[in-house]
Amino acid sequence: MGSIGRRRDLSAVNTTSAPPRPDTTGSDYARLSRRVAAAGLLDRRPGYYAARIGVLLAVAIAAGVAFWSLGDSWAQLWVAALLAVVWAQMGLVAHDIAHRQVFRSARTSAIAGMLAGNLGIGMSYGWWSDKHTRHHTNPNHSELDPDVAPDLLVWSTDQARSARGPARLVGRWQAFLFFPLLTLEGMNLHVASVRALFRPNLRHRWVEAALLLVNFAAYVTALLIVLSPVRALVFAAVHQGLLGLYLGCTFAPNHKGMPEPTEEHRRDFLRRQVLTSRNVRGGRVLDAALGGLNHQIEHHLFPNMPAPNLRRARPIVRAYCAEAGVAYYETGLIRSYAQALRHLHEAGAPLRRGSK
Repeated sequence: MGSIGRRRDLSAVNTTSAPPRPDTTGSDYARLSRRVAAAGLLDRRPGYYAARIGVLLAVAIAAGVAFWSLGDSWAQLWVAALLAVVWAQMGLVAHDIAHRQVFRSARTSAIAGMLAGNLGIGMSYGWWSDKHTRHHTNPNHSELDPDVAPDLLVWSTDQARSARGPARLVGRWQAFLFFPLLTLEGMNLHVASVRALFRPNLRHRWVEAALLLVNFAAYVTALLIVLSPVRALVFAAVHQGLLGLYLGCTFAPNHKGMPEPTEEHRRDFLRRQVLTSRNVRGGRVLDAALGGLNHQIEHHLFPNMPAPNLRRARPIVRAYCAEAGVAYYETGLIRSYAQALRHLHEAGAPLRRGSK
């Protein structure tokens, strides 16, 4: 009887307790962050990254064995295609390392990033990390985001009107040339990485230079030892072309064609990141292919969130944006490319009209 009485007393206390107070403290982003953190989605995933890196290394070794075994054969072009996928995936791992998704320590992250970036694929980790950080700070800002700076392509009608040189010629029909131009992105990464070595503000530039030299020397030596000069050139063209295409197709759907942040939104972190980003719907195969960057909104809101947690964060972020009245945009992969190409075509309109 005593135990029954105690259960009744506890029940009475529970039914009369006040409901939890709504979370109204802090900014919109602070409240969302607390929900995400409470779900454990900011916790590290060492097992996931150990498995992911282990698979990549195993495939890379298998590709190397196939390369030496096939000898001077046109069948090597299949190896070139496989290595393009491996290098692109290594680049995505370097991306996660730069965002401290893999290691907490800045020093460990820098070492791992240079091994994956400089030594692994011939890309300056320091240069890319600085560039990507500036992109995250001001996504889609025509003056502050290096990813939409006018170079060979123009991203707005204002940039088109002031375009000079190759950009003025390419910009006219850039929507049609976009995917062919992506095949040059692999070589562009190598060239930009070498140019970055001459900047005094590049940290660890002598270490980066040494690792890049090892990568380039090993790459060229392996091609010339195993393949004839013609086949070596074709192998490099296929490998680097597919690498650039893969990386370009990974990043193109994320922001291209989304609005530039207004001055008001630039002061609001949540809206600055959500309104300039686009999610791409898809399953876990797409997650693996794009390194989780198809969940671009969640990635921009929580850059240090491990890639496998982005999918789990999506319903939390989407529901919160609905509560806060913030437009949350996602679409399919093909439609995201179509929107990016449409934006490029519209941006180049002044050049087709010949306006200045």
